[in-house]
Amino acid sequence: METKSYPIEGMTCASCAATVEKTAQKLAGVTDASVNLASEKLNIKVEEGAFDPEELERQIDATGYKMVMPQYVTKTFDVEGMTCASCSSTVEKTAAKLNGMEKASVNLASEKMSVTYNPLVLSVRDISDAVSGSGYKAIPQEEEQVEMTGPDEAEKLSKEEMYKKRTILSAAFTIPLLIISMGPMVGLELPSVIDHMQNPGNHALLQLALTLPVVWTGKTYFEQGFKTLSKGHPNMNSLIALGTSAAFIYSLAATYAILFNNADLAMMLYYETSAVILAFHTLGKYLEERSKGRMSEAIQKLMDLAPKTARIIHDGQEEEVAIEEVSPGDVIRVRPGEKMPVDGIIVKGRTAVDESMLTGESMPIAKETGDPIIGASMNKNGSIDYRATKVGKDTTLSQIIKLVEEAQGSKAPIAKLADIITGYFVPIVMGLALVSGLVWLIAGQSFLFALTILISVLVIACPCALGLATPTAIMVGTGKGAEHGVLIKSGDALETIHNVDTIVFDKTGTLTEGKPVVTDIVVREQSSFEKATLLQMAASAEKGSEHPLGEAIVKQAEQDKLTFTDVSHFEAIPGQGLLAEVGTATLYFGNKKLMTEQGFSVAELESKANQLADEGKTPMYLAINDTVEGIIAVADTLKENSVETIEALHKQGIEIAMITGDNTRTANAVARQAGIDRVLSDVLPEDKANEVKKLQQEGKKVAMVGDGINDAPALAQADIGIAIGSGTDVAVESADVVLMRSDIKEVLTAIELSKDTLKNIKQNLFWAFAYNVVGIPIAMGGLYLLGGPLLNPAFAAAAMSFSSVSVLLNALRLKNFKPTLAETVSDK
Repeated sequence: METKSYPIEGMTCASCAATVEKTAQKLAGVTDASVNLASEKLNIKVEEGAFDPEELERQIDATGYKMVMPQYVTKTFDVEGMTCASCSSTVEKTAAKLNGMEKASVNLASEKMSVTYNPLVLSVRDISDAVSGSGYKAIPQEEEQVEMTGPDEAEKLSKEEMYKKRTILSAAFTIPLLIISMGPMVGLELPSVIDHMQNPGNHALLQLALTLPVVWTGKTYFEQGFKTLSKGHPNMNSLIALGTSAAFIYSLAATYAILFNNADLAMMLYYETSAVILAFHTLGKYLEERSKGRMSEAIQKLMDLAPKTARIIHDGQEEEVAIEEVSPGDVIRVRPGEKMPVDGIIVKGRTAVDESMLTGESMPIAKETGDPIIGASMNKNGSIDYRATKVGKDTTLSQIIKLVEEAQGSKAPIAKLADIITGYFVPIVMGLALVSGLVWLIAGQSFLFALTILISVLVIACPCALGLATPTAIMVGTGKGAEHGVLIKSGDALETIHNVDTIVFDKTGTLTEGKPVVTDIVVREQSSFEKATLLQMAASAEKGSEHPLGEAIVKQAEQDKLTFTDVSHFEAIPGQGLLAEVGTATLYFGNKKLMTEQGFSVAELESKANQLADEGKTPMYLAINDTVEGIIAVADTLKENSVETIEALHKQGIEIAMITGDNTRTANAVARQAGIDRVLSDVLPEDKANEVKKLQQEGKKVAMVGDGINDAPALAQADIGIAIGSGTDVAVESADVVLMRSDIKEVLTAIELSKDTLKNIKQNLFWAFAYNVVGIPIAMGGLYLLGGPLLNPAFAAAAMSFSSVSVLLNALRLKNFKPTLAETVSDK
């Protein structure tokens, strides 16, 4: 299964989005399709080999819209190592097979390869690596030719500028048109040459002359509106085109009649209605584009973080290269005040690094040899050399951008009702306009009255507001989350977080520091071993262990400067401990269960072990040659904000559970310190997901917070999986939310952001539905029936434009979001 994204041109409302979505879903090879009206993108999941993008392009074009194929880049590589036609064929096939590669051709004589590829999917480094994997070397040449076939930020800006110019031009002709047509009604005297009483012909012709430039400015609405109408998929532009055309054609006929001595029609022209509708619609589109630009600021800010070049150390010399040419293993030098080009590990020097734009961490972090570097972070005060580990699309920054883009393109379940309604909205509105006009005509009203009703109904209806209500809020919400170091992967997750009533925290590394220390060494009475000997033997067995408890024991032995003994045999016993041959001794080291299963008595030390466990420490028994000789206890301290965060979550009405492999006594001791409601202890790594499932079977909405590789199944099982960003890649992949900072207080930020975003979506949907539910009956003559005025189509057009803009402006209020709950924790 592969996910693809294509920009769609010509969509103006939710009805357009629904049409494109349905068209894509019908195509062979497409398993799922969704359209984001705010970002104007079609996102599809396809079966490899069964999907034809050109056929999709044709089908979408047939519905009246345009699918923009990806922006392709053409680049030339020098290829080293080719000696025959078989070599060039191998290189060509290797490159051609890459996902995102449009065309690849290799010239053996010139030893060059020319490729055309989608840079959103492939990077220069990907192509070089693939060729290297086939046994050759591809070196990118400096010049590159870009074929612009897709919208970028410049195009978005030009779209905004285009609507701005059209708005100004429309206003320049519409304002004098309004003065001429409406002025006499409010007592304004016009020059006799254009007065409707003295020269009705000139009066009509001048209005026609002023209307034509406005109609020409809005010609795309007619082209696209009538095209989609003829294809059977009417949209917002169809309503605008029908309404303004009806007013314009009627006025044109009336002008013809005026010129042939029917002067009574001079004050019954509707030219200003056509012009005002088009002008307001253009103004609305300009404000929409302006607002959409502000919504994508989060992505643009992230993209702007990355430097364009890197200074690599080659044969002891500094060499400045393009960021695309940096390879894993390259040593990069970064001076104070410069940005880190890619991810890596420091090999020389020390500094303080500002990671605030990526993680939200406000204070610079001290870094020295061996510490990780995140690409695009700012080097503050020291010169360092570091070895690149991740480049191109694998860097942390690229992954963040990808996550945010995918989230902004996703849909929330709350949008389903709006999607269903918009599929039928425009045809229903057209039917209502026609029926209401005919009913008023049959009821004895004039043709002009019925025409006013028909135009008003067509123009006031606004499927745009319905279509923009959810995606706009999701775009701003996910972008704001990224700004605060909370990466929410989908609209579904964003909506679900606030419904969580139980949060399960993994203990080690999530609630606690994950850096346990040895606290007690207990030797049984009558033992011939000393404390140092027990520590030395246990540390020898644990040497090389990746388990946090084992690392703590080894670290303590190193601090005590003990000598390690060779281990001839080692066997890990999952969930219990280990067996090792240390020197000439056979050693079992682990929990009570391990001792019991091996038939060893722990009676002499059990009360001490219980006492240590009650203090929140983890006691581990050490048996040497079939006799339990002592206990080594290790404790892992709670993170600084754990207690305050749990207290804040309790105030939100959320039950807190802790899951751990520790014994019940130790787990309960930690739970008492932290204020945990429910303890799930003695849980083996593979059983964590089952424990989450049990909670769900109780009817609870469960979030799981963890950072380790053995948390991944539980994160996937939970209704919401929240991964600590410093955890393993597997855990991050399984999660719905990623906290870039290793601080669990950001769980509060995720919940608060979810609540605020969902509240905003509900406000948008309420306004969009309420506007249409109230506005359309008024346009149909509802107020007139009750003795009120008849709605002027010009006011209907203004209301229609305002409804879309108001939804966008409301969504933009989310840009003011501040994580007040998390800030309360940090202030304590």
